[in-house]
Amino acid sequence: MINTTSRRKIEHLKICATSSVESRKVSAGFEDVTLIHRALPELDMNKLDLSVDFLGKRLRAPFLIASITGGHPDTIPVNSALAAAAEELGVGIGVGSQRAAIDDPAQEESFRVVRDEAPNAFVYGNVGAAQIRKYGVEGVEKLVEMIDADALAIHLNFLQEAIQPEGDKDATGCLDTIREICSSLGTPVIIKETGAGISREDALLLQKAGVSAIDVGGVGGTSWAGVEVYRARESGDSTSEHLGELFWDFGIPTVASIIESRVSLQIIATGGVRTGLDIAKSIALGASAASAALPFVGSALKGKEPVVSILSRMLDEFRTAMFLCGCANIQDLRNAPVVVTGWTLEYLGQRGFNVKDYSISREML
Repeated sequence: MINTTSRRKIEHLKICATSSVESRKVSAGFEDVTLIHRALPELDMNKLDLSVDFLGKRLRAPFLIASITGGHPDTIPVNSALAAAAEELGVGIGVGSQRAAIDDPAQEESFRVVRDEAPNAFVYGNVGAAQIRKYGVEGVEKLVEMIDADALAIHLNFLQEAIQPEGDKDATGCLDTIREICSSLGTPVIIKETGAGISREDALLLQKAGVSAIDVGGVGGTSWAGVEVYRARESGDSTSEHLGELFWDFGIPTVASIIESRVSLQIIATGGVRTGLDIAKSIALGASAASAALPFVGSALKGKEPVVSILSRMLDEFRTAMFLCGCANIQDLRNAPVVVTGWTLEYLGQRGFNVKDYSISREML
């Protein structure tokens, strides 16, 4: 018998695959970012080095297939396709929330298949901040062992929890538990927002708590408030539907959140990353890697090859962007000049960030 958590996971997957769930009125902000073109790149595009070290693993490119699914028998082939594609192209991959496997050990295979199909890839586990207080360090260790994870993502999804009728709306004590897990786990901890972004205030708290990386999960990609609108509409829950509609675009857009989160931690840029050019802009702004989920959902339902096709295209776009910016490797891209304009510039100015230094190559400073 499928439990409530497992049933919710397959509902989420189907909604994301068939419905319009992206931000409606607020973009990720990539249109406000301009990379400076180098008319004389003086490089062989076929010899660029896209590889990067990320949390102790070498990736062939700074990209992760973000956490998508798991926790229901029907998600096994989906995670299998995603993981096989990640293994083939040498990028990282995360699993969906492993809570379903804690509630029902029969669902563990839907997560273990990721490591089975991607034995050499960077794989990260995933659990919600609302659940770690109950599971504690011992419970979290089991999640890491379940998939032989290279890191554990603790996701912050309190916007979604606030809208779900079954959501956990008690956010007290999460920071203390995160601090305890970081000091005891022995595996890098990623704090992952799920569509509402990370502020400088929270980035500093997380840095002090001992986390290894921040996944900004900004506004501009999938809106989990929007996903809950569809669930609420289906069940006739007018209160949750209203809340989901009102908060559909709530939060900090991805580009702004990358800059907000620039403390002494590695950063993953997630939220509206749809092209290799978006990946390049993210790295130039200070991210260590970029990730995306929604572009791969529909293709993963069809198998590995459609995922490989989409991911290969994004990496080709990324290589082209590096070439046109005169960047032979990822460190060059991190030093590349960037101009920030429009709404993002206004937002960052009001928040007290000075982005003028981005417009000059860091090698010239």
